[in-house]
This record gives sequence, structure tokens and C-alpha cells, in this order.
Amino acid sequence: MPKVIAFGEVLVDLLAHPDPEAGWSGSLGEFTAFPGGAPANVAAAVARLGGHSAFAGKIGDDAFGTALKATLEDFGVDTGAVSVARGANTPLALVTLDAHGERSFAFYRTATADLKFSSEDLDAVPFTGGDILHVCSNTLTEAPIRVVTETAVARARDAGCLISLDVNLRPGLWPAGSDPLTAIQALAEQADVIKLSREELDFVSGARSESDWLSAMQADRARLIVVTDADAPVRVCLRHAEHEVNPPAIEMTDSTAAGDAFVGGLLYRLAQSGLRPETLPGWLEDAEAALLESVRFACACGAFAAMHKGAFTSLPSVDDLARHFPGLTDLT
Repeated sequence: MPKVIAFGEVLVDLLAHPDPEAGWSGSLGEFTAFPGGAPANVAAAVARLGGHSAFAGKIGDDAFGTALKATLEDFGVDTGAVSVARGANTPLALVTLDAHGERSFAFYRTATADLKFSSEDLDAVPFTGGDILHVCSNTLTEAPIRVVTETAVARARDAGCLISLDVNLRPGLWPAGSDPLTAIQALAEQADVIKLSREELDFVSGARSESDWLSAMQADRARLIVVTDADAPVRVCLRHAEHEVNPPAIEMTDSTAAGDAFVGGLLYRLAQSGLRPETLPGWLEDAEAALLESVRFACACGAFAAMHKGAFTSLPSVDDLARHFPGLTDLT
């Protein structure tokens, strides 16, 4: 089975628990530290399902960094392209949840380890034809790491890998005066598979209509664009058709890693199919039933994650999915 290589940040999510006895007002109180970071979550999600995954990124020169690498390895993620950024700290994300389980983020990410990954570090990434490189927009926020991201995508394409992009827009990570739209657009034009939320679709469309943006992406390289919208139907946008898939109805606990679990489930299924850039278009046309079943599988992964707290800790195994969603017809 081909592997999914996730490139970017691994960090610590500090999940706040209200505790009036601690003297705080509002949503703060005690904090629980969870391993996280969108690309790392995807790598862990694929491995948790039984797939092959690798993570490429820098870890902090601190106790958090050591623990994060060990946790990735415990999940079965290949960490051969993970190294320590000497003198740099692990990035932190303060996560608060509202009454419905929807999360808000505050990031502590100044000169942190994830931003120190260099083009030379890419030499340790084993790009192989048929693999999938997964990236997010958080490695576009500053010029040096943006160049590394672009280089990684170019190397992966040259090697015959599929390119997956989760827009995963976090405005708080972008410096004042920066232009996230232009940077994200340039990366999206290199992707075979794009996942974004309804709000992110509205953002990246800019002055264009959503349909015009989708058509423009599909005229470039993108063959599969998936638009999520909380508990509303998932839009599956192909060049020749558009479909909707209903996610399972659940009671949400914590949405922190729901999108990453969805992406991990989808990429796990695409990797199982052994697709390459040249075979993906034909498969999408000829195997729509398999594609839609893969999206339903991904929806179940996201739903399971939303039912549990944390990021890595919320990711399902195939057995978890079978127990919670018996209606899924294909769990292999």
C-alpha cells in the first residue's frame, strides 16, 4: 500500500477546561495537553486506520518535542524525516470549546520549531511514485517555510506522487499585512485533491463566484475537491459531476481534529486504491461508487473524532468505525 506523507507542523493543543475554583472567569481553568497539528493529525489518522504514513517536520528542542515524536511513533507513523530544531520551542495552540463543542484557537508560534524545516531537510523525505504528499496552508505563513513547501510539492510531483491540500485556514497564524489568498491559491493550483470548508471556499473564491473558482481549479490540476460544512452534506466536486454525501448524525464533543480525521480517512482510502496522478482522473470517472463510499468512510472518521476530545486521541481505528457506524458497507 502506498504511503501518505504529511508535511508541516506537529504541536501541542492545550485544551481549556472551565474551572471557577481556579479563579478564572469564562472558559479558562485547567489545561490538558494533547498532541496535535493538522498534518501530524492526518499522518496519525492514516496509521491508526492501518495505513502507511510518514510525517516530515521539525520538533521542538524541549520535552514537548520529544514526547510528540514518541507519540507519532507509537501510532505507527514513520518519523525518518522528523528532526529537532536546536534552540527552538514546540508551537502551542490554546483551544477553547463553546457549549456545542466548536473550537477556537489562539496560537503561540514565534520562531518555533515547525518554521525551521529547510529545503535540505527534504532530503530525508522518501518521495516515491504512487505515494500521497499532504500539505496545509499553515506552512505558507512565512516566506522561508513557504519556499520549502513549494519545493516539497515540486519534488513530490516529479516523483509521481499525488498532491493533497487541506486549506485549513488559520488567520491568527498569518502576520499582519500578509496575503494568504495569493499564497493559498498558488498552492491549490498544484494539488490533485483539495479539501476545504464552506467558509474556506468563500475565502479562496475571492472576487469570483464559488463555481468559477471550482471550475478554475479543475481546469488546472485538481481532480477531486471536497467541501465540508459541519453537519451539512459534503460536496464532492469532480470535473464531470458533483455529488453530496451526508455525514452521520452525532452529538459533538470536540471538533478539534474532525477535519483532519476526515482527510486521513479519505487519503487512506485513496492510497488503498493505488492511484497515481495519471490514473486518478480515469478512476474518478469510472469508479464513482467507490469514491462516494470512500467519502462516506471519511465522514465517519470525522464524526468519530468529533465525538471525542483531543486530536490524536480522537482518531478512530477501523474497529471503532465498525462499532459506531454499522451502516458502513466497506471498511477494508
